[in-house]
Amino acid sequence: MFTLTMRPLAIESDLEAIAHLINTCEEVDRLEYGTSVSELRTDFDNPSIDKARDIRLWEDADGNLIGFGQLGIPESGEIIDGWLWYCVHPYNRGKDLERQIIAWGEERMREVARDRNVQVELRCSARDDKPYYITVAENNRFTVDRYFFTMQRSLAEPIPEPQFPAGFTLRDAGHQDTEAWVEMFNQTFIDHWNHHDLTLDRAKYMLTTPDYKPELDLVALAPDRTFAAFSFCAIYPGDNERSGCKEGWIAALGTRRGFRKMGLARSMLLSGMHKLKAAGMETAKLGVDTQNPNNALRLYESVGFEKLYNWITYVKDVT
Repeated sequence: MFTLTMRPLAIESDLEAIAHLINTCEEVDRLEYGTSVSELRTDFDNPSIDKARDIRLWEDADGNLIGFGQLGIPESGEIIDGWLWYCVHPYNRGKDLERQIIAWGEERMREVARDRNVQVELRCSARDDKPYYITVAENNRFTVDRYFFTMQRSLAEPIPEPQFPAGFTLRDAGHQDTEAWVEMFNQTFIDHWNHHDLTLDRAKYMLTTPDYKPELDLVALAPDRTFAAFSFCAIYPGDNERSGCKEGWIAALGTRRGFRKMGLARSMLLSGMHKLKAAGMETAKLGVDTQNPNNALRLYESVGFEKLYNWITYVKDVT
């Protein structure tokens, strides 16, 4: 009999066991999902996470942590989709634990539907070269919904200089700009797939994380000082230490509606790449929706980014 106990997160006392489980899975999966206690502590401090209800742990009869599930639940939207991220110890895969984790995710989203009186969905993702995660999604009646690429580009190759439209200026963003930045971000992505408004609290949290670097947080100001475009870059020292690489991310890039088709996105992308190179990075990475309505994929390819991984997004109706 495979006896399991599901329980909520106990915060500090669980962090070491969770990190160990995630890193054990990473040794098999090779998804670049390694972590540490300090990184988990930062992740769980995100104000959008309800630690009491959005995280669950599964232990075997001996009290060993063998399963972990976490939901990312948007704070607003006509349809609320919970993004499920999970890991199951390699020795315990295929023994019904995956189904139990998904069942918990479904029930949690039903709670959200009742509490907020909204339609809900459950989502997960899988890299197309990782059959285990694809099989779990298919066996639990998820359907394919979207495709995303992880792309990369060597920073050793020449990077063109950005060419901003006349009157536009580039500068670092800062804590004093948070409200204007959030407004720009939401106006930029309001017409994109699966957009949910970024909250001011979550944006402020991002500025307090240990890896945040203001010199990598770039904005373009229009002649009237309107926040018109942004390039939010990030370097994750823990990931680089584990991989032995020097990689930085174009974590978010966008142009506000009303300022598109002016070359701002390209200029912000190039500016971010220059900043990452100046910080000592050798490779730039980013993620892109393959059906992005503003041809982001074509932009990235035009400056030398190439596909590294293909991600499949799955969805399941849980009403």
